[in-house]
Amino acid sequence: MADSQWNAEKSSELYGLGRWGSPYFFINILGHVSVRPRGRQGECIDLVKLVNELQDRNLNLPLLIRFDNILESQLESLHTAFKRAITRYNYNGRYQGVFPVKCNQQRHVVEKLICCGRRWNFGLEAGSKAELLIALSLIENRDALLICNGYKDRRYIETAILAKRLGRRSIIVIEQIGEVQHIIDASNQLGTKPLIGIRARLSSRSTGRWRNSVGEKAKFGLSVPEILSTLKILKDANLLEELRLLHFHIGSQINDIAIVKNALQEISRIYVELHKLGAPMGYLNVGGGLGVDYDGSKTATVASTNYSLQNYANDVVATIKEECDSQLVDVPTLISESGRAIASHFSVLIFNILRVGNLPEAIPSEGENEPLVIHNLRNTLRDIQILPYETDFNINKLQEAWNDALKFKDDALDAFRLGYLSLTDRSLSEQLTWACARLIHERLSTKNDLPKDLQDLSSVLSNSYYANLSIFRSAPDTWAIQQLFPLMPLQRLQEKPSELGHFVDLTCDSDGQINRFISNGQSKPLLELHKFNPNEPYLIGMFLGGAYQEAMGNLHNLFGTTDVIHIRMISGNNYQISHVIKGDTNADVLQAMGHDPEQLIERLRIASEQSIRDNKLDILSAQRLMNHLASSMRQSTYLESKNS
Repeated sequence: MADSQWNAEKSSELYGLGRWGSPYFFINILGHVSVRPRGRQGECIDLVKLVNELQDRNLNLPLLIRFDNILESQLESLHTAFKRAITRYNYNGRYQGVFPVKCNQQRHVVEKLICCGRRWNFGLEAGSKAELLIALSLIENRDALLICNGYKDRRYIETAILAKRLGRRSIIVIEQIGEVQHIIDASNQLGTKPLIGIRARLSSRSTGRWRNSVGEKAKFGLSVPEILSTLKILKDANLLEELRLLHFHIGSQINDIAIVKNALQEISRIYVELHKLGAPMGYLNVGGGLGVDYDGSKTATVASTNYSLQNYANDVVATIKEECDSQLVDVPTLISESGRAIASHFSVLIFNILRVGNLPEAIPSEGENEPLVIHNLRNTLRDIQILPYETDFNINKLQEAWNDALKFKDDALDAFRLGYLSLTDRSLSEQLTWACARLIHERLSTKNDLPKDLQDLSSVLSNSYYANLSIFRSAPDTWAIQQLFPLMPLQRLQEKPSELGHFVDLTCDSDGQINRFISNGQSKPLLELHKFNPNEPYLIGMFLGGAYQEAMGNLHNLFGTTDVIHIRMISGNNYQISHVIKGDTNADVLQAMGHDPEQLIERLRIASEQSIRDNKLDILSAQRLMNHLASSMRQSTYLESKNS
């Protein structure tokens, strides 16, 4: 397609923005990505303009921008879906969700969720003692739930029991059989009976990355024999009346609704049977797993889901109602721990491209007395050039030419190793080989069903876009579990991208790259990008990364947190910055590793004084060095932007 025929709609289709970005993200008339934090009918912000204005406030790239309105919108969508399902199926119960703190422990995020979730009595789920402390301090609504999961020692259990006296509605979920006696002992000692839940280890299987985290070998949960044993122990301890909740979890990012249905059928049967055995029950926690459609394909693939939020809510409500009604058991209050589905959409990681690494494009001029292997490569290039541009030109001839070029390139390398070819001639052989590759690729750009050797030319000619970020800090799941996130340029979207590339980060690690991208139900190794102009910024956005990435990020190569900005829409397409969290400085990350920045600078000052005495360093240069060191301690760990 000619550049003149390219437009924003074609860019939106190319990057899938209209599928995974709806209703929050779109391309505006300037060819920039814009965000509607309140959804389709709300005001919008041009992300490129926003980044420029944030940089003018001395905030530096890379930037993590959180849109509080999107967080509220996702929370409202979740509750609206369950409300519709409850109405549709005449469910004589209610839905009351909790947010798993592990999904994003950042204070401003959890505070915002508790604040805007108060009208639904939205609560929190804690999986450790530290997360329990967060939840205890933030939940003030007596009707909100505090689900206590994870490994539990005596102090964890006692804290959760005593929280009941603070007016917190804490439920201690038994996830391992050994916790039962600890709960009984703590209850007797404190003179307070806790609300108790049981996590069931289901036989239902899951799919995708977490398929092995469930079933008989699951890390958490009680088997059916262990559940029955627990009931007897609780009854003997006069605590059976406190067993109110049944919980299950079959993995994160469930992509197939059939998996959810099977698990719901099994858990609803267990719930009814527990009620028949004398446990009062009242709550059924369907856990997490509600997936995010990262590529917008609506398929049961690793980066998508074959169901909608409303489909999910309908199946939860209908399945549990059917089983309870058939057994004349009151339906429970429904709980979910849908962290990924709530938090993924509200943050955008924006980074700039520093430079591009690519193969040399120039065709070297012919010299005198060139070696035979160079002469052969030049003839191969001429053969490609004289092939006519016909609709049905001979692909076999192009494949033959490419095979010849590769053979001559290998011959040149062998000759260089044996000392028969100079370094200059070796350079010529590589330049001519890539010139052949470019010309063949140009002639095949509109052809399909090519031989594999020719299909691979795109990868051979692709570019490395050097990104001002750390994959391990800001997008660790792309490395650790090959998670696919939508990535795309934020500008020049009225212009057809002419290059193929992948992103490499600042770390000194060969794994520090992103080379898998969404592709409508599949993945691809290269992303369509624009030709890099070093005189103007080229901004890339990573979307749907609001869940887990911040908590899982690490300090590889001592690249720290980025600047974080909370944006809230106000009237008239205006926004306000509600919070700014400055990223780590070099001093911060050094201290995190046990280094004393002041001591480090003092050691270097002493070394510089010795160099002055040895006439190796003049006083002005020493002062410049010390100024650089002191300034670096206060600066971001990332490369300096235009306003630094």
